[in-house]
Amino acid sequence: MSETFFKPANRTVGIGTSIFTEISALAVQHDAVNLGQGFPDFPAPEFVKAAARAAISENHNQYAPAAGLPRLRQAVSAHWERRHGMRWDAADEITVTQGATEGLFAAAMATLNPGDEAIVFEPFYDAYVPDIQMAGALPRFVRLQPPTWSFRTEDLVAAFSPRTKVIFLNTPHNPTGKVFTEQELDVIAELARKHNVIVIADEVYSELTFDAPHTPIATRPGMRERTITLDSIGKTFSVTGWKIGWALAAPALTKALRAAHQFITFCNATPFQVAAAYALEQAPAFGYYEELRKAYDVRRQALTAILNQANLAPLPIAGAYFLLCDIAKQPFATDTDFCKHLIEHVGVAAIPTSSFYANPRTAPKLARFCFAKSQAAFDEAAKRLAALPQQP
Repeated sequence: MSETFFKPANRTVGIGTSIFTEISALAVQHDAVNLGQGFPDFPAPEFVKAAARAAISENHNQYAPAAGLPRLRQAVSAHWERRHGMRWDAADEITVTQGATEGLFAAAMATLNPGDEAIVFEPFYDAYVPDIQMAGALPRFVRLQPPTWSFRTEDLVAAFSPRTKVIFLNTPHNPTGKVFTEQELDVIAELARKHNVIVIADEVYSELTFDAPHTPIATRPGMRERTITLDSIGKTFSVTGWKIGWALAAPALTKALRAAHQFITFCNATPFQVAAAYALEQAPAFGYYEELRKAYDVRRQALTAILNQANLAPLPIAGAYFLLCDIAKQPFATDTDFCKHLIEHVGVAAIPTSSFYANPRTAPKLARFCFAKSQAAFDEAAKRLAALPQQP
């Protein structure tokens, strides 16, 4: 079909290939150590993998209910009550989604009409703006200011208009590693209540915090009824390829989200849902979450030392598994130029942080490195980064 014959739908215009796909493909091409894309390169816990194998052998291989297996929804509810002291009804307030990615899209479809506006904190995970665009809505950006990545209250106030319907909130935050404080959450919550706005909260790194506790915005006063919270097992249990996530929301929001969800994917893999339920049920008995944070803190310190040695000092983080490095002194015009050089000539992959900004030219010169990697990857990256020219 020729381009003159076919004109794409307006909702797809400007949506290109994800930066993660581009960088990972370039890393494969140049046999680079991939410290770019945020996935673990080490095995998932054996008890989680064994549960998936058992589920397949026990013939849990047919369609799950569109809302998700009742066992998994109950496990999510119990997990939340245990961690955050808030109970969600498994039948009417929890929906299993094709990872948090599909949950985000379904949430946008459920809450935004053409011409509406959605507030997005910048830098942002790259799915939010396409989700907003697909819904026919418009993003409004509020800058997080380095190095603490706080926002100015006056900037957030100014972003609201009569057309604002949604705020996208990501905490712990990708790419910065910021964990929003209770005070910041309360500012967001107050404005959401004042303007009758829904918060779509992406909390996929909820169990990966280091120097600050994670507080879900749904637990703040008046926010349970106006928040859709997305989470998944991908990051927590090192099974990003399983794509098992969930959305927690009050019944009215859940009904709208499920209306979209059933015609996006209907349901996702049944044996992985069984295994996800088992993982959530058993993890506390294993002391899993405490060990997870300890293991990731060791990785954080290891990669921090390597980057410091390469004169790529990371900014401090409080959560998630990324480090942002200041590359302003590197002899490259843009962070993208730096990252391509790093892959092609040094053999290490990182993500240019400008890809998380609406206008990349206005972004600070930072590169994102992922520490969800093995010691072998760190050792090889350290050798290769030693070849990076040192800057004064």
